Amino acid sequence: MHAAELLSPQRAGPGGLHRSLDGRALFALAFGSMIGVGWVTALGSWLSQAGPLGALLAFAAGGALMVCIGLCYAELTPMLPVAGGEVAFAYRAYGTGKAFLVGWALALGYVSVSAFEAISVGRVAAYLVPGLGAGEPLYRLAGDPVLPRHLLLAWLGTAFITWLNYVGAAQAARFQKWLIAVFLVLTAVFVTSAFAGGEWSHLEPLVKGPGIGAAIGGALAVFVSAPFWFVGFDVIPQGAEEAAASVPARQLGLLIVASIVGATLFYAAVILAVAAVGPWPQIVGADLPTARAFELAFTNPILSQLVLLAALIGLLTSWNGFFLAGSRVLFCLGRAGILPAPFGSAHPRHGTPHRAVLFVGLVTLLAPLLGRDALLAFVDVGAFCIGVAFLGVTLTVVRLRRAAPELPRPFRIPGGLAIPRIATAGALLILAALLLPGSPAALKWPREVGLLGLFTLLGWVLWSRGRSAREAIGEDERARRILAEYAPALATSQTEPRRPPRACVDQ
Repeated sequence: MHAAELLSPQRAGPGGLHRSLDGRALFALAFGSMIGVGWVTALGSWLSQAGPLGALLAFAAGGALMVCIGLCYAELTPMLPVAGGEVAFAYRAYGTGKAFLVGWALALGYVSVSAFEAISVGRVAAYLVPGLGAGEPLYRLAGDPVLPRHLLLAWLGTAFITWLNYVGAAQAARFQKWLIAVFLVLTAVFVTSAFAGGEWSHLEPLVKGPGIGAAIGGALAVFVSAPFWFVGFDVIPQGAEEAAASVPARQLGLLIVASIVGATLFYAAVILAVAAVGPWPQIVGADLPTARAFELAFTNPILSQLVLLAALIGLLTSWNGFFLAGSRVLFCLGRAGILPAPFGSAHPRHGTPHRAVLFVGLVTLLAPLLGRDALLAFVDVGAFCIGVAFLGVTLTVVRLRRAAPELPRPFRIPGGLAIPRIATAGALLILAALLLPGSPAALKWPREVGLLGLFTLLGWVLWSRGRSAREAIGEDERARRILAEYAPALATSQTEPRRPPRACVDQ
């Protein structure tokens, strides 16, 4: 059988996943995952922490760091285009233990984003349809009411996204492409209106004050949350095993970088637009400050409704992308025998990691029970977990450059190891800012530290209880399960003939 036929979109990949994602679908999944709904629900905290200029600089710096990290992904992804992405990279460089550490942190980060979207959907929808916020709360958590209609919306949204990802990546990607097209049109309308009708004097005060220390501290607090707001470009490595044969290997890397640049420009435009349409200190305390800014600035309510509609679409695109990515990480860990084996099974008809999808859906169903006050906890803990995964990727690039220079690299980071080292330093800075006591961005006790501790304890339990299952699978077999069709070239000696790289197959 010809190699090109093995990679045909109509055939399942070596792990049973269908190859059905074209380049536009991969970009839509990545960009849609990054934009999310934080620019509506969390923009008030960005402005109150750093001011418009501080927030803008923080996102520009965060975007630049993410480009450096994205370039590391861009080199590794076409080299090992298999489900699990970071898990496969870490396994090839460091072995099973580090692969689990990176994979577990990444899975927790993805689930945190999914939980964030589930909690947010009721807040956004209630502004579009005010009656959805009515009714007596079921209970209160830390003084925050848990409303039955918000809970129902969260559960209905979770059920829909779960079903969409259960029946196939192609259906999820098609849904994503249509949503992104509508989202971009709506964004162009309200951003253009803001720049045309706003005043630059409204940006005052530009930074948080008084004093340079407060300004730097506020910008740093926003900057260290960048992993949470920019995570999503790594959906492409997670879906690489399902990429169609029409997608050249090098294009996988270019799509990663393009999606990060697009998200950076989007965040910058929204921050400037909201600050320009009205004095920003008046809206930072609102539930949805972006919509509130347009509501106060324009007599016609249509623009604020367009913002909310775009926010709802962004919520769905982010939710959909992270569902796909999170289930693929769990699938990879299960297929390798690192997590329980059911996680690693693919549906015989749909070609999806159906049990992993159901698990992510179940965890997301539980998140809205924690109430709206849990939003910030999920942001900060998710940022830490994703920062751990990013650090693992940047270190992997450096290690494989030295330990395995012979591996095919359809995309290679220019400038030697300078960019990976910058990316490593940036990831370490973010983790330090979240952990060091006294840092303006440090995880807060007890909710955030407790949530991270609970996740860590659960990972330790799974790792400890899975020892016998891991030992039952030899490393050659584990390499085959994690690296799929690329395992023979990577797990055996360099004297054996290698399969042609993906770029050669596609050509």
